[in-house]
Amino acid sequence: MNYIRLDTLDLAIAALLLLAVGGLSLALQLRIERSLAIAALRCGLQLFLVGLVLTKLFELASPWWTALAALAMILFAGREVMARQERGFARLWAYGIGTSALLMASTLVTLFALTTQVQPEPWYDPRYALPLLGMILGNTMTGIALGLQRLTEGARQQRAAIEALLCLGATSRAAMLPITRQALTTALMPIINSLAATGLVSLPGMMTGQILAGVEPMQAVKYQLLIMFLIAGGTTLGAVAAVFTGLYRLTDTRARLRLDRLAGE
Repeated sequence: MNYIRLDTLDLAIAALLLLAVGGLSLALQLRIERSLAIAALRCGLQLFLVGLVLTKLFELASPWWTALAALAMILFAGREVMARQERGFARLWAYGIGTSALLMASTLVTLFALTTQVQPEPWYDPRYALPLLGMILGNTMTGIALGLQRLTEGARQQRAAIEALLCLGATSRAAMLPITRQALTTALMPIINSLAATGLVSLPGMMTGQILAGVEPMQAVKYQLLIMFLIAGGTTLGAVAAVFTGLYRLTDTRARLRLDRLAGE
């Protein structure tokens, strides 16, 4: 398979664009040049480290090392879910809910893809397993974070209405149904928008990368469709699990709304 190789000089030329952005920031006194420089350095360092790790994992092709790398990815993604919560659940609960939902959804969907559609040999080949998991994780993480944030915001904003319904004898699930629907809709909206815009508005990263690597366009299209469908499934599973777990945490066995379990309450 033929592809155009990049060297250090090519990256340095591309980095001139960042220098231009930094110069514009100085000229307009935007004061983002420092943040931009740190972010660019972190991006480069992190990607090169990931490249080294993946190279070693591809050489080993061990199910145990692949599983360990996947677990590390999920744990870091869970931390990102927790960090994106503004006045959400207490830190331990926010991390636990997000990580558990990510673990369940991303593992099931990735195993489904590896054992039914992609079918590498061996099935746990890190060259396929880890990139698939990474793409599913990134989007599922966003969906879970949005869903939990909308759930906790809705519980605060509609506290009076929820407690009134509970006092009238409604079950916890019935009283919380409107904000549950809002939370799930918010969580799934990004992937719905992506599905609608893919191809017409943008060429996704995976498809673009495969085409640049020499894959036939129609084969790249098939892979991109597979990934989009997997992401949609993973995001839905993760969001539903996280939102319903959050719903359980926001109420108790006596059908009371427990906003005291949120951070800052």
